[in-house]
Amino acid sequence: MAAANLFDKVWDAHTVAELATGETQLFIGLHLIHEVTSPQAFQMLAERDLPVAYPALTVATVDHIVPTDSRQRPLADEMAEQMLAELERNTAAHGIRFHGLDSDYQGIVHVIGPELGLTQPGMTIACGDSHTSTHGAFGTIAFGIGTSQVRDVLATQTLAATKPKVRRITVSGPLGRGVYAKDIILSIIATLGVKGGIGYAYEYAGDTIAALDMEGRMSICNMSIEGGARVGYVNPDQTTVDYLQGRPHAPTGAAWDEAAERWLGYASDSDASFDDEVALSAADIEPVVTWGINPGQSLAVGDRLPRLRGVAEEERDTASAAYRHMRLQENDPIAGTAIDVAFIGSCTNSRIGDLREAARVARGNRVARGVRALVVPGSKEVTAQAQDEGLDAVFRDAGFEWREPGCSMCLAMNPDKLEGAQVSASSSNRNFIGRQGSPTGRTLLMSPAMVAAAAINGAVADVRDMLPAEAG
Repeated sequence: MAAANLFDKVWDAHTVAELATGETQLFIGLHLIHEVTSPQAFQMLAERDLPVAYPALTVATVDHIVPTDSRQRPLADEMAEQMLAELERNTAAHGIRFHGLDSDYQGIVHVIGPELGLTQPGMTIACGDSHTSTHGAFGTIAFGIGTSQVRDVLATQTLAATKPKVRRITVSGPLGRGVYAKDIILSIIATLGVKGGIGYAYEYAGDTIAALDMEGRMSICNMSIEGGARVGYVNPDQTTVDYLQGRPHAPTGAAWDEAAERWLGYASDSDASFDDEVALSAADIEPVVTWGINPGQSLAVGDRLPRLRGVAEEERDTASAAYRHMRLQENDPIAGTAIDVAFIGSCTNSRIGDLREAARVARGNRVARGVRALVVPGSKEVTAQAQDEGLDAVFRDAGFEWREPGCSMCLAMNPDKLEGAQVSASSSNRNFIGRQGSPTGRTLLMSPAMVAAAAINGAVADVRDMLPAEAG
């Protein structure tokens, strides 16, 4: 057999037909749904009197609209209550597994899929959410879809998709102290641009990526979409296998051995070819902070904001708009930029490892006067584990609010929102204007540890100055 990369292997294995449009009819091995993009899709099925074709291959949770301070029903937001009720009704009617507010496994859709072992190497995974690329950390082809495509997958378990090219991004060398997966992906996006991945799937490779745990790999794949790529993935290896062993939906017994061998076989062959190659050195990556209105506008925490005359001509108008919105000045240092809100959470950075790193910074310190700081675990499982480890007490003692699982302030489709022109240090994935709930609010993206450092200092600060001496 000819050498192949993982993307080609998985795509070919799930191809049902080549369509006259040039698209591929692709079988979807796992369909994840939530309360925001599914009601209309179920209504479309009802209008055509169609059943869900393979209900066992669809799993639902509630995450986007749920409040994180109180779970009392009915929800205070009437629209949110209606969306939740619709999901409850539709999943019950079609026999779909639903991890609702009363489930021990409720949480952000891209957190609970891996936790439960639903996400497995070699799969195709679709969800009505752009950050479905998160699941690519396991060696899957995972991507977000629109509501009409949610309908198509419910009705047929397939959809029409155009096959992208594949770019391998190799990151080499050990990460420096206080540098995390979030800094890697922000650096990649800054290097290639927010449109650089259009038409591509990204394969993340190199010894830096191989050394990351699964949570770090998920953070990187999560933000592939912010770099313009629809798909991002990491080749499965022993780290992948070890993470999945013992998960509720992972194979057991003899089936486990067979699955583990098959999963490892999906990895790109050593002599596989790619449509493009990019190489980065981990030694060049420092703690990163975004300063603008898209994730590509970022810089190392010790750097100064760019001068407009030094910005590429095609990006100058966007940079000018960013300076106006963010109320920042050319050549000012980003460190010391005052914040009003600190948010640790989102499908990018709400897992147990993220909370552990942020807690190392928060321990023994206090949130600065005037700063509102929230910690929102990504799932009930993360909540339970963090509480078992006493992390909730560390955060509370430092003055953070400890919340229930949900998307929270990442996209503000719930009560957690910025007010007015507040500045937020956020571990989420997007800094678009209005993303965190206020049209004049301002968002600075960074790692969870950097968010904790900003919360304590009341301003952007270098986490390396705050980590315990033994910390990595």
